[in-house]
Amino acid sequence: MSNQSLKNHTKFFPPFHFVATPLLLILLVLTIINVVQTDGPILQAVILLLIVVAIILVHLNSRMMPLKAQDRIIRAEENFRHYVLTGKPLYANLRLRQIIALRFASDEEFPALALRASNEKLSKKQIKEAIKNWRADYSRL
Repeated sequence: MSNQSLKNHTKFFPPFHFVATPLLLILLVLTIINVVQTDGPILQAVILLLIVVAIILVHLNSRMMPLKAQDRIIRAEENFRHYVLTGKPLYANLRLRQIIALRFASDEEFPALALRASNEKLSKKQIKEAIKNWRADYSRL
């Protein structure tokens, strides 16, 4: 596994991102075309469209729910890490996206960068760009 950095830390899950999602989008387009062009009973075409929409919602939630749970875990981990390093909890005004970006900072730069992110309201991109010593996270879903 190559070293993780700002340039390569984004993670894709090929079966989800490059197979299932495009197939479902194609299926959605085809069912919409079927509804518009149907000569027969419209009810069947609409029911099929509703089924496809429901499958898409399940598909999206199957990815989003674990990510939300992982975001909560990251918030707790980074709050604990800040407490261990400084004796104080993370700053209350930090947004979740900022905390998630801060997880890549090494222990040496984490407290100062957290303070800077809090004071200057840095975006997640600005936080990641400010990191000098990248702390890889290979466990992210």
